[in-house]
Amino acid sequence: MPTAPAPSQPAAEPERTGPGRAHWLRVTRETADDLATDAVVREQAGKAPFDEVSRLREAGLLTLLIPAALGGGGADWPTACAVVREIAAADGAIGQLLGSHYFLSWSARFLGDPVCADRLGRRSAAEQWCWGGGLARQEPQLALAPTAGGHVLDGRQSYVTGVLVADRVVVRAMRTDMAEPVAVLVDPAAPGVRIDNDADPFGQRLAAGGSMEFDAVPVAAEDVLGSLSAEEEALSPRAALVSPVGRLLSAQLQLGMAEGVLSEAREYGRAGHAPWHPAWPVGSPHDPHVLTAFGELTVLTRAASALTDQALAAVCDGLARGDDLTFEEHAETAVLVAMAEAAATRAAQESTSRALDIVGARSTSARLGFDRFWRNARTHTLYEPTAHRLRDVGDYFLNGAHPPFALPI
Repeated sequence: MPTAPAPSQPAAEPERTGPGRAHWLRVTRETADDLATDAVVREQAGKAPFDEVSRLREAGLLTLLIPAALGGGGADWPTACAVVREIAAADGAIGQLLGSHYFLSWSARFLGDPVCADRLGRRSAAEQWCWGGGLARQEPQLALAPTAGGHVLDGRQSYVTGVLVADRVVVRAMRTDMAEPVAVLVDPAAPGVRIDNDADPFGQRLAAGGSMEFDAVPVAAEDVLGSLSAEEEALSPRAALVSPVGRLLSAQLQLGMAEGVLSEAREYGRAGHAPWHPAWPVGSPHDPHVLTAFGELTVLTRAASALTDQALAAVCDGLARGDDLTFEEHAETAVLVAMAEAAATRAAQESTSRALDIVGARSTSARLGFDRFWRNARTHTLYEPTAHRLRDVGDYFLNGAHPPFALPI
């Protein structure tokens, strides 16, 4: 199966060493090809993706972003984005699982102090943790109350990505003593934690989502990773980059799904049958309607890809600037990421829907599994409506309003 084109590489963050981008892209392509061979069967079975996480772990992709000095892969954010996109082209749900893992495992570096981040990074690398969770605002919010020895966490979070397979989860909770939202690290195996496999989505079924209940779960002070306040004065511009980074990963995920369905439809047309089901024939790839549709979708996806590359470069520049980043510069970056996510959403929705028309009536076959691309993309876009991003872009350009600090679900 041809792989999705990787985003171009802007300037990377300094002080990282490891095997290098070429190594990780090669490993990712091999892993994506492996996932593609049984993607249809796995998606239809809908089992918790323990095997898939093992494949990612064995390839070294779970520790890719952790600095090499702490035992990780030492890669940068451009490489991580390329990896998520490549995996998503083969399996959108596993792409979401991996993107969430990178985002959440890096939350301590965005929100906390370097000592805490290094401590967690070193242990995560040593124990090969898979991270899950969710930092978007939900009602009612989880409550984090102070105690003599730290805190206790109570409440229910209705959707947590990766919770069925995660070694650690990061969730949003409201500190009852300060009325401030914070990110909290929790061991899913801790006493008082209950996990419900109740998501039952029609798409992204292997993203291992579910609900969590917390009943007086002890939380050490060091596991309160930092503030998630939406007030600009409560967050430095660098810490506020956690929102654009999360949305950038969402854009990469959607681009991967768009490129994946176009790649598979193209192979189906060229070979005269599905790559994994040679008994199923296909019509002529020279049909002018097919050529026009492929042309339109290719232009749409490549345009979204170019915009996403610009957003990636802006985010990496912001990360490199650190505390020198201004709030206005942060707003410009956040708007560019919102534009990229909106464009990627359209590319994913159009490509995964119209690919079914390109393949024709044969696309209704469950054995071919073309429907999984549409179901995966539609599920993600329902959780992350593009209208919100477009409204942020319009408000910025018309009124100069900074985009709100909104984290992806």
